[in-house]
Amino acid sequence: MDMNASNPLSLKEVHVKDSFWSTYIKLVKEVVIPYQWEVLNDNVAEAEPSHVMKNFRIAAGLEEGEFYGFFFQDTDLAKWLEAVAYSLQTTTDKELEKLADDAIDLVEKAQQPDGYLNTYFTIGRMEKRWTNLEECHELYTAGHFIEAGVAYHQATGKRKLLDVVCRFADYIDSVFGPEPGKIRGYDGHQEIELALVKLYRETGNDRYLNLSRFFIEERGQEPYYFQEEWKKRDRISFWDMRVSGPPADRKKYLQTHLPVKEQKEAVGHAVRVVYMLTGMAEVAKETGDSMLYNACKELWNNIVTKQMYITGGIGSTSIGEAFTFDYDLPNDTVYAETCASIGLIVFAQKMLQIENKSCYADVIERALYNVIISSMSRDGRHFFYVNPLEVWPKASEKNPVKKHVKPVRQKWFGCACCPPNLARLITSLGQYIYTQKERTLFVHQFISSSANLEIDGKRVCIHQTTEYPWYGNVRLELELEGREELELAIRIPGWCKEYTVRMSGKEQLREQAVVDNGYLILAGEFTSGTFIELKLDMPVTLMKANPKVRADAGKVVMQRGPVIYCLEEVDNGENLSNITLDPDAPVSVQFDSELLDGAITLITKGYRDVFDEKAAQGDLYQPYKKEREEVSIKAVPYGIWGNRTPGEMLVWVRI
Repeated sequence: MDMNASNPLSLKEVHVKDSFWSTYIKLVKEVVIPYQWEVLNDNVAEAEPSHVMKNFRIAAGLEEGEFYGFFFQDTDLAKWLEAVAYSLQTTTDKELEKLADDAIDLVEKAQQPDGYLNTYFTIGRMEKRWTNLEECHELYTAGHFIEAGVAYHQATGKRKLLDVVCRFADYIDSVFGPEPGKIRGYDGHQEIELALVKLYRETGNDRYLNLSRFFIEERGQEPYYFQEEWKKRDRISFWDMRVSGPPADRKKYLQTHLPVKEQKEAVGHAVRVVYMLTGMAEVAKETGDSMLYNACKELWNNIVTKQMYITGGIGSTSIGEAFTFDYDLPNDTVYAETCASIGLIVFAQKMLQIENKSCYADVIERALYNVIISSMSRDGRHFFYVNPLEVWPKASEKNPVKKHVKPVRQKWFGCACCPPNLARLITSLGQYIYTQKERTLFVHQFISSSANLEIDGKRVCIHQTTEYPWYGNVRLELELEGREELELAIRIPGWCKEYTVRMSGKEQLREQAVVDNGYLILAGEFTSGTFIELKLDMPVTLMKANPKVRADAGKVVMQRGPVIYCLEEVDNGENLSNITLDPDAPVSVQFDSELLDGAITLITKGYRDVFDEKAAQGDLYQPYKKEREEVSIKAVPYGIWGNRTPGEMLVWVRI
């Protein structure tokens, strides 16, 4: 097994200039980051209060007051700082950097002399720290600040936040571990595991890697740490300060039912699963632990082949924001938290860096062009926490089982993990396009961009231009100092069955091309100006679900390229569930320049059950009569639904 397959290029060396993604990157930089800063300072009317910056001022002794928010409220600032760091790696912004520096000064003031950092406990609860790892997310919060510290150091070269998180990590290392006198525990919400590996890479300090491995390998061991901890705190839950049920009942929810290397199915809280797996993959890559890596593959396969929505969403129930069981994928009560898909993307990228297989990049692409795009409105000020595949606004309003399914995006959330998580993903998008291994450059995502790298000390630049995801034409041009022996590995998406490739105008026959693990390999001696033209055919495909997915029986989804399509009430009228699609009807592909920034729409034929007013006024149940009328059906990309007139939405359509 190759534990060093490839590494991402520095964000500073990747410049995205894409007709599709640049809009979102600009939106995050110019709108989302400033908007979230205002939210963190409670300056947005009608939005859920945040209190984050006030908590830090109180913890720093600059104000009087009580802590407000969730135990993990601090992470909203950490993720904001990380998003700022990624933005600064690609665009200079002295004003934004000054804002971040001032926030970092405040964080430093709030840090305790021993290195501890967490405003919930600092404000009047210091004696309670580390007494409820299951519920209180102390290490999770630490992990997000560690990620921010690493990213900000890489962006600016400034060490203040990095030094803060190193002190914190050193303190954590003095508290946790297998040695006598230390806590043999781990967090209820995984995150620090992946963050510590980042800190190890940034500092070269082996203790951080070893601590990450400890947290991973201790999970699921006996005696059960959370059970012992629960007894010591008199069985009291921090959520409501009442006696709670034993943690032994929550083992699967917390992924503590087995040691991580023995787990075969994704269970419990979806975000925690993929964060845990990201940490496992990171440690496996750094240590060469094949058993840990094989566990990652086992759980990856379970998620993407049995528990993932066609949009790239994961986590099928709102009860615990969790996985349930294989093939249980309801569309109208789905949870599919935005953070879960972000975590899946990050996990997939780590797996891709260990073993270059297109299946990982395919899932990244699926989630990016569907769930991630859907999660934020085009004004950058409204967000989805939950990403449903079927919406009936009246049910969302009046059915308590569907209260979590929102027909419109929200200004903010009391538990606001998703918006800043979304911002840090989009600002770091350049890390997902290319990776390098020695003389091989991998092209994983089709996003117009330029990237600089070094091969044998010589500068190599690749320029990519494309109109993806609407069209499958991709052009790659090389800029070299001279003639270079190198290898280009270009992903052929799993959805693409036909493609053509030309090199410097000469057609490369498919039977002559080498495809390895889903990557088209072009190797040889290249000169400056060499260009490759790839054309991916993008027919409209009707997709069906595995017959074990009961929610999708007798239904199909329209897919074109990586884009999943849905029906909206604004185009097709109400009662979308009464529409039947004709699978044999031709589908017209049309570019609608007036649909937001322009998008491909699909027009086809189908049928609608005739609404009989007399029958509607009659008995609740009546003899069946087949009455339907032919209708034109318009489908739009799932990623942009909900940006026009609010109403119903449907992904899976009857046939």
